[in-house]
Amino acid sequence: MQHLTKSSLALFVVLLIITFASACQSAGGSPAAGEAVVYVAAPLSGVRAEAGQSALGGARLAAAEINRDGGLLGHRLVVKAMDDRSDSGTALTVVHRIREAVEQGERIAGVIGHMEGDTTSSALPHYDEMGLVLISPGAGMRALTHRGHSTFFRVNANDGVQAELSARFLVEELNADRIAVVNVATAYGNGLAESLAGSLRALGATTAIVVEVAEVQEVFSDVALQIVEARADAVYFAGTGSGASFLYASLKAAELDLPVLASDGAFVASVIDSEAGTSEGLYMSALAPSPEETAEAGWIEAYREVVHRDPGPFSINGYLAMQVLAAGVRAANSFEGQAIGQAVRESGAETRFGPIRFSANGDRVNARIWIYRVEEGRFRQLE
Repeated sequence: MQHLTKSSLALFVVLLIITFASACQSAGGSPAAGEAVVYVAAPLSGVRAEAGQSALGGARLAAAEINRDGGLLGHRLVVKAMDDRSDSGTALTVVHRIREAVEQGERIAGVIGHMEGDTTSSALPHYDEMGLVLISPGAGMRALTHRGHSTFFRVNANDGVQAELSARFLVEELNADRIAVVNVATAYGNGLAESLAGSLRALGATTAIVVEVAEVQEVFSDVALQIVEARADAVYFAGTGSGASFLYASLKAAELDLPVLASDGAFVASVIDSEAGTSEGLYMSALAPSPEETAEAGWIEAYREVVHRDPGPFSINGYLAMQVLAAGVRAANSFEGQAIGQAVRESGAETRFGPIRFSANGDRVNARIWIYRVEEGRFRQLE
């Protein structure tokens, strides 16, 4: 009888320990209901790798905080990175791999991505077909939110907003009246140039000249001559990659001391490191804020602890995208895409960087851009 009593006591102690551990988990420890996957589809290699890697880092930090607080509907968030290489064909390969995961029964909370208009445009219909929420941290193509997709959102401004606010910066901050617009011959460049011209007219300014150039153009001496003849007092470049630095160098070579504002497509490190030479003084619009100027020290330190590197240009946007997705899941009390999309549209999200609300088509309400200037070999966000 005494032996039975000791055994019963030991069993009671074991059960008590298990119960206590479970209670700790429910109160904010590791989630116990399995895993929920969030795919981050972004350029993790190539010229846009810094943007993609930083967005991925922000998403990882947000996921780590969610897991620390008990997970999402009791599930541990798992972030899976997918490299789309800024290529539409590769983006479709990413979609195919995610579709296979869906068919295999993987519980997917949603997708954060893609970073560019072209890759997002190619992939978006497929995510919509699969019923997955897609939240972009950086795609600005205006048409993306005018196609009737009910599960697509972006935490950044669209290109229409970028054009309007860029025009205001040129006219009101740089005191420009006759602006030369140089754009690459792509849907991105043409769309921005057209929107900017309309915004300039609304402000009473003049488009002095519009020059269309090749996407990979490096020689702009003829363009510089046209700008001289047009008597422009500022230049707007709607393009991608290092084209902005080659244009800027050609203007300097022609002894044209004009302010140049480049669009977000040129917000890449290669603009500073270009073989064209110095880009000192070049202005740049961006769809994401500088972590150094925007985030408190605690957030930056937490990012370093989780990601093991300093936050980059889209770290905050990646973080916000994950917070918005998590808010939608909680509000819907479901991992079903249509329910999440409806919840996000109705309630938005309360984030560490303030509340975010969305219009009916998935665009962020009161979205803004940030202006940077190349100073001492780095992008510095202006006040």
